[in-house]
Amino acid sequence: MEYFIGIDGGGTKTKCVLCDQNLNILYENHSGPSNFLTIGTDIVSETILDLIEKSCKSANISTSLIKSIFLGTTGAGRESDAQKLENSVINLAESKKIKLNNFKVVSDARIALEGAFAGNSGSILIAGTGSIMFGKDSKGNIHRVGGFGRLIGDEGSGLVIGSKGLQMVGKYYDGRGKYTSLVKLLEENFEISDQSNLIIKVYSNNLNLQDVAPLVIKSAEEGDGLCTNILDEESNELLLHIAAMKNHLKNDEMKLVFIGGTITSENFYSKMLKEKIKMFMPNIKIQNADYPPEIGAVIMAKKFVENYE
Repeated sequence: MEYFIGIDGGGTKTKCVLCDQNLNILYENHSGPSNFLTIGTDIVSETILDLIEKSCKSANISTSLIKSIFLGTTGAGRESDAQKLENSVINLAESKKIKLNNFKVVSDARIALEGAFAGNSGSILIAGTGSIMFGKDSKGNIHRVGGFGRLIGDEGSGLVIGSKGLQMVGKYYDGRGKYTSLVKLLEENFEISDQSNLIIKVYSNNLNLQDVAPLVIKSAEEGDGLCTNILDEESNELLLHIAAMKNHLKNDEMKLVFIGGTITSENFYSKMLKEKIKMFMPNIKIQNADYPPEIGAVIMAKKFVENYE
């Protein structure tokens, strides 16, 4: 019997599963955040190694018997950053005389993609705070669309929707724009009632712009035309992501899984996006993920061993 560990690291929680070669979960546990770019590689390395040790101990399996361990985590999108965390965990394990076989760090999006289609071809559209799209073609090549970050990208995301909503309200306060029901919702939810409040909340109190997105969506659902226009524009941006990915994958039919709270929850915006896909892109097949990201990490761990043995 062969054993593998898959770890899904996030900004608030890290989940770890120990599986056999048939993807049967023998033990699972979780711990705190593992975004090493914000809390540091040393803290995250301790968290990861602790999860591995506890999993092996609880399953009564030596760490040396784990064929491969894959961690997919927030902040590991660039190979150089992923390598830093990888080396940190390996060095910590060596200092504690713990044997780790084939420990690898990849991005959280990468393991989500593998899990979504059980290692086969398909694409994932992530639209939460930010936005990005990943796809895997029939030859196993990985493609990426978007993901340019909050300054020059994140189209269709909660961040951009919230930002556009606040811009619109600011124009109304100035007399440069029309009234929107978002004005009332901002006052009720964030005590924003004028120009000064808005500026203070955003620049002094560090208001999370993505937190305004649900209010924009609510206003649109209640018939606010200005908020509906924002969602129309941003859903069109996500359609452009999907069209570009379809061209990369070169498939007549493309499987698609939604990830991220902005589009996975049943709201006015996600329904708008799905209706547009159905109308303009009938060859796009939206489906639920086959497996969660942590199992995607296990699938990657298995393939790594298969490719190098």
